[in-house]
Amino acid sequence: MAESISPMNGGSGTYSYARNSTWQRKGALIVEDAIKEAVMESLDLPKVLCDSNNTFVVADLGCSVGPNTFYAMDTIIEAVQRKCNNNSSLEFQVAFNDRIGNDFNTLFASLPEHGRNRNYFAAAVPGSFYGRLFPSSSIQIAYSSASLNWLSKVPEGLTVEGSPVWNAAKIHYSGAPDAVARAYEDQLEEDMEVFFRCRAREIAARGLMLFNMAVVPSRDVQHRMASMFTFIESILIDMVNEGVLAQERVDSFNIPIVFPCVDQVRRLIEKNKCFEIVKMEKVEIAGKRDSKISVMHIRAGLEGTLSHHFGSETVEQIFERAIQQQHNLKFNQIDISSTGIFVVLRRN
Repeated sequence: MAESISPMNGGSGTYSYARNSTWQRKGALIVEDAIKEAVMESLDLPKVLCDSNNTFVVADLGCSVGPNTFYAMDTIIEAVQRKCNNNSSLEFQVAFNDRIGNDFNTLFASLPEHGRNRNYFAAAVPGSFYGRLFPSSSIQIAYSSASLNWLSKVPEGLTVEGSPVWNAAKIHYSGAPDAVARAYEDQLEEDMEVFFRCRAREIAARGLMLFNMAVVPSRDVQHRMASMFTFIESILIDMVNEGVLAQERVDSFNIPIVFPCVDQVRRLIEKNKCFEIVKMEKVEIAGKRDSKISVMHIRAGLEGTLSHHFGSETVEQIFERAIQQQHNLKFNQIDISSTGIFVVLRRN
């Protein structure tokens, strides 16, 4: 991904992703049974192992720093073991992938001990999943959770004054003109075309691609996460009005995250023609969050990207204000059900 897009906060401190990703974990746990079902019913084990020398490779695309990735990998591998009746000759390898700047040190420091609490070999594969990562037909199952909403880069023209899609005084397409929203959609189209083309090369015939991502039912519906971005945007505008921050700094910043509608995701998969859609179902993440916890989640996910653009001192001020103004986060009034989809694809 572009250098201006930073990974989740590393380490295990107060603002780390490891300690502030319970919402993502909840979304992953909701699809746990669906993952098991997909492996048991849709994985053609003899076919995917025919050229693998009895090595079964699972890739987590956008793994971050854990521990969520460990739970998902255990679920997948345990399901494969049950499917093959615990064939002792089958060996497993997990390829943990994320951007080059990801905190792989913390990830592997917290990895369970091999042979006791971990039944797979582990490897780090740094790099953008909007490109090739693995040799041809070398992956039996690819998995991604809460990662595909991140674009490879900010859409072209959003930060260029005078451009038809210049997104002045905004940091996202929420509440922006339709042209800005279309620019985000166009970038998603470009990214997903590359993503599925690369995975079609890397996943073995009859292997699986499993992913979940945040979506909206239609273009005119705002995703709950958009309220978080609007909240940060309001803080930045306050800082501009107070002379703390230059207007140009806000005008030149956009968050490269998109929430596509379900039909768009389906169309992009079908456009590739290399995958069969086995399942595409809604994921309902119901519940309420304390506003302070919401601010911590925002910080864990966006602090690196904000710091890259505004600097760490400014970002510290942003989140100090966010805590002071947390009462403005009215998530309890927002319907947060049916906010995602879980997709099972099988390589043709």
